[in-house]
Amino acid sequence: MSRFFQKVQNKHSAVKWIFFQVLTVFIGIATFAFLLLEPHIEGRNAHATLLEIYFKDLFLVYVYIASIPFFVVLYQLFKVLDYAGQNTIFSQAAVNAVRIIKYCGMAMIGFVAGGVTIILLGNSDDRPPVIFMGSLTMFGSIVIAAAAGRFEQIFKKGSGDLSFCRLLIISYCK
Repeated sequence: MSRFFQKVQNKHSAVKWIFFQVLTVFIGIATFAFLLLEPHIEGRNAHATLLEIYFKDLFLVYVYIASIPFFVVLYQLFKVLDYAGQNTIFSQAAVNAVRIIKYCGMAMIGFVAGGVTIILLGNSDDRPPVIFMGSLTMFGSIVIAAAAGRFEQIFKKGSGDLSFCRLLIISYCK
């Protein structure tokens, strides 16, 4: 009888990891759609042509380049969730994926700081909202980089120190 419950629990755990992977894909698709559609409805680009929107706005090019680390983070998160679903979370591949997430988090901090600086140095009336949104984005990137650094340490050690992992991930799926 206990084998039956163990199989059901393992399938339930696998469904949770798949749910998180699907959620990661949806976040990526929604972000990509936002990046493509937002310039069309922005106030200064409301009546601009596609050429004017995408090729004459250098800040938009900067935003697209700065979004690359975000999509790399989503891809690496998808891989880490796959390792967790296969119970190989303490493998070297998982450590490498988490390390890439940490570096991408640091890159996002740099890109956001650069974008805020560009807007603050320019002639814009949008300074307070940019500072607020930039601060929120930088805080999120700092949290991502710090958590990834901590996970990297835990995954390198192996199963010795699972208290942090149990709080965030493993206890949810058991």
